[in-house]
Amino acid sequence: MFRVDRAGASIIGASLIIATGVISFDQAARTIDYRTIVLLFSMMIMTSYLNVSGFFQMAGNQFLNRLHTKKQLLIMVIVTTGILSAFFINDIVCLLFTPIVIMICRQVNLNPVPYLLGVATASNIGSAGTLIGNPQNILIGSLSRIHFAWYMMLAMPLTLLGLALIYLTIVRVYRMELIGPLPESLPLTGAIHWYLIKKGLAVVVLVLAGFLAGFDPAIVASSGAAYLLITRRIKPNKVYSGIDFNLLVIFIGLFVIIGGVEHSGLLMLLINMPWMKNIQSLPVFSALTVVLSNVVSNVPAVMLLKSLIPPETGAIWWAVMAIFSTLAGNLTLTGSIANLIVVELAKKQNVEIGFSTYLKIGFPLTVSMVMIALVYFTMLIEVFHVS
Repeated sequence: MFRVDRAGASIIGASLIIATGVISFDQAARTIDYRTIVLLFSMMIMTSYLNVSGFFQMAGNQFLNRLHTKKQLLIMVIVTTGILSAFFINDIVCLLFTPIVIMICRQVNLNPVPYLLGVATASNIGSAGTLIGNPQNILIGSLSRIHFAWYMMLAMPLTLLGLALIYLTIVRVYRMELIGPLPESLPLTGAIHWYLIKKGLAVVVLVLAGFLAGFDPAIVASSGAAYLLITRRIKPNKVYSGIDFNLLVIFIGLFVIIGGVEHSGLLMLLINMPWMKNIQSLPVFSALTVVLSNVVSNVPAVMLLKSLIPPETGAIWWAVMAIFSTLAGNLTLTGSIANLIVVELAKKQNVEIGFSTYLKIGFPLTVSMVMIALVYFTMLIEVFHVS
């Protein structure tokens, strides 16, 4: 059996598109949205910088110092993961935060599974809150050019409600394991560089302010990342080691593949089919987004569905796609890369999270959030006439 990961599949698919003459090499280069790649890369640099500075280690110690019960720890894990995932890329937050959660749980002798389920699900729902929280939202923000602050104001109520639902769902399933106080523990060890943490957080705040002010996200993020690399205290290689180059390769390959599909006329043939006329319905479009996101993953789903958005509906349908493609990630264990990152890192630490274990949390959570989001957007469109 061949061992091909998502990055490899993306490279193979893009190479075949060019090699078979569907599009030329120059046409393939033009299909790549470089603004999305630059924004994604820049956010990875900022997140990696904070990790190298000891920010996440410091956050773990703050948890241990201030929390007294197991439920309080779960709340803090969910809230912190959700907030970080809204303003950084959720895959990277999971990559950095999962080992810390396992470390905390072992420090206080707790079963890490419910807390790791909180990390996985909160990273998905939290990332729906902004246009920089996950790869598909970064792509949607770049393609649609909808305003960062407008989308954030629209999405944050659903995100906050979703984080509360995660807590209630996990407490219901693991109610016996989450009763009682936290045992006394020693602080987490590791170097914490306060100057670097302050510098990193200051840059993040300025970058987010630039997003909210309406400046070009790619330029703002790349400027912040470039400034963080001007330092004598950290070797750049340490920062680069935290960058998920596989994800960047996946994006570039998918741009070429979808560009080839569009150029071949296959996508227009699909769009002009009679049954596709029902896609203009909000419930049908939302359901298709959720299903397709789980079948082909959320980023390819967005690339395929972007051509189906009715031009006259404006930004609201882009927001619908961003929300529902992200909520879809919580449906199953394989629904998002963030889930797989948590599970794989946990497995290396001898913590097993099975498909059925995840489904007990993810399935009811996703069904509930999809129904709530559908009602929410229906009200926005019909009552408030959002366009």
